[in-house]
Amino acid sequence: MARNCPECGFQNADGANFCQRCGASIGPEAEHPESSSTATYRIDETGELVPVEIEDVVAQGGGAALVVRAGGGRVGESFALEGDRMTIGRRPDSDVFLDDVTVSRDHALIVRRGDEFHLDDLGSLNGTYVNRRRIETHHLADGDELQVGKYKLTFLSR
Repeated sequence: MARNCPECGFQNADGANFCQRCGASIGPEAEHPESSSTATYRIDETGELVPVEIEDVVAQGGGAALVVRAGGGRVGESFALEGDRMTIGRRPDSDVFLDDVTVSRDHALIVRRGDEFHLDDLGSLNGTYVNRRRIETHHLADGDELQVGKYKLTFLSR
């Protein structure tokens, strides 16, 4: 049975979990999001998954972190926002490396300005979205949902 996207109304193919037009979640978890929880982890130097407490990741990142919530089989991976700049893209040396053709090599940049974090799109082909709105630059707030290509990430700050 084809699924209509709750965000844009596009009729997607049978079995689709994400809208082919806008990338919104249309799978079973979209119908009951309160029933799902995400374990958080980081990847250590050897490539192993290490479970972490999200509060520890946020503290390590000077009070802010990104957590992958959907896309690419990396749900739960977390990134502490260390330093004044964090690159997001398909380039292997990006701070947040998202290996998918929907992500530009140099897609976006998170910049610390004083005590605040800002997300800047770097002219990406598919755009950068915050809370389902396309942005050029955006002041990030705790709980903001970022979409970079097929990936959805949550910005957490304390």
